[in-house]
Amino acid sequence: MIIKSGNDPITILLVEDDEVDIINVKRAFKKNEIENQLLVANNGIEALTLLHSLSEKKLPQVILLDINMPMMNGIEFLCELRKDEQLKHISVFVMTTSNEDSDKIEAYGYNVAGYILKPLSFDKFIDTINKLIEFWSITEFK
Repeated sequence: MIIKSGNDPITILLVEDDEVDIINVKRAFKKNEIENQLLVANNGIEALTLLHSLSEKKLPQVILLDINMPMMNGIEFLCELRKDEQLKHISVFVMTTSNEDSDKIEAYGYNVAGYILKPLSFDKFIDTINKLIEFWSITEFK
């Protein structure tokens, strides 16, 4: 299955420093038969560099973002993303282990589309990704 916005497939950027979580997202996409392009950046600086290197037509429509990362964490990344006229429209879903109210409040202050706690079991992780996919499949993106 390819998730589209209009007639165009969406691209998804995963910003995650944990290799196991990257593998789990890729496995969840495969298990759910999602064939959309999945870009990966290991921290906020790498993600911004990647985003600035892409043409407007190649930008992802969705970002899955971890909060706790080295060099530039998810909140710092959100701050920079929302200040950038070319990037501020991208839908961001935080997917993190942080259950801190302060992180949730700050993330929603940067207009995230959702704040999701990473499930502990792989089956629940697959189910969570499946629900996101269902949501994305009925959403229109810029």
